[in-house]
Amino acid sequence: MMYERRQPPRIVTTDHEQKAAEKRKRAVDEGRLEIVDLSGLSLDSLPSPPLDLGIICKLDLSNNNLQMIPEPLAARLLNVAVLDVQSNQLKALPNSIGCLSKLKLLNVAGNLLVSLPTTILKCRSLEELNANFNQLTMLPDAVGLELGNLKKLSVNSNKLAHLPHSTSRLTSLCVLDARLNCLRSLPDDLENLVNLQTLNISQNFHHLQALPYSIGLLLSLVELDISYNRITALPDSMGCLRKLQKLCVEGNPLILPPAEVMEQGLHAVKEYLGERMNAGYESPPKKKSWIGKLVRYGTFNGNNNRWDGEDRERFTVPDFQSINGLATPRHAGMFSPRRLFSLRNYFSR
Repeated sequence: MMYERRQPPRIVTTDHEQKAAEKRKRAVDEGRLEIVDLSGLSLDSLPSPPLDLGIICKLDLSNNNLQMIPEPLAARLLNVAVLDVQSNQLKALPNSIGCLSKLKLLNVAGNLLVSLPTTILKCRSLEELNANFNQLTMLPDAVGLELGNLKKLSVNSNKLAHLPHSTSRLTSLCVLDARLNCLRSLPDDLENLVNLQTLNISQNFHHLQALPYSIGLLLSLVELDISYNRITALPDSMGCLRKLQKLCVEGNPLILPPAEVMEQGLHAVKEYLGERMNAGYESPPKKKSWIGKLVRYGTFNGNNNRWDGEDRERFTVPDFQSINGLATPRHAGMFSPRRLFSLRNYFSR
């Protein structure tokens, strides 16, 4: 019986594919990646690219009439670092955008986007996201957990009612622009945004009525714009913003700080809020409890020598017993304030 040794199947590639792969590898190794500019050409669809998509480092498709980006095209932009598709007619981004592991700047401003695909969270090299002038009603919930390198987030002129709670995990974030939305509140734990320098939440109009206390813990904050909202009071914690150089509050019905303080400028505002904050840390006067009264009048040690005549007359406790041996559930009621200070016991003699 004869046996024939079978060879493993070979993957057959055309000369064109092999040359393209070699060219891509050589371009990446030598840093000779291509920049493709197809902006302002009134394109309704994308033409067949004249070169290998894998060697493109920057693709500019802005100011066209594109309604979609084909999934296969986006999946092949393996080395793209900048993708600009602003001012088109895009209603959605391709899910394959998650394949762009080297993407650092994504500009999708001026489109018709209602949401961003969750696959965008796989673009972990992303440093700048511009989604201004769309129709976004929400951002991916885990945006702050996955996009840890994000330094600039611009989502102004949308329909956002809230920012995800995970936004406060964007510890590399330097600029957050969320003006001209429908924001009703901000995340509570903003203090984690340790590198945030510019925060613009202006022109949310009647929707935004208060600021979280943690906004005063943004110790790197330089510019803060909260103009044209319905904010009536600035948190006292803002007195800690030592690096703050610009504060815009016009268009708010502010009561605190008062107008005379606001007229004196930013330094006076921070000083006023700082004084209020420090005053708030003063411990309130301790209230005298019934236990203090027992100690004062020697109820627990049988010492009646400190009583004056008036006190003896008011606090006469008949049938005095030592506390030793009585700290049991059976006798626990004997030391309640209602029993010890009841009129029936005081004046029973």
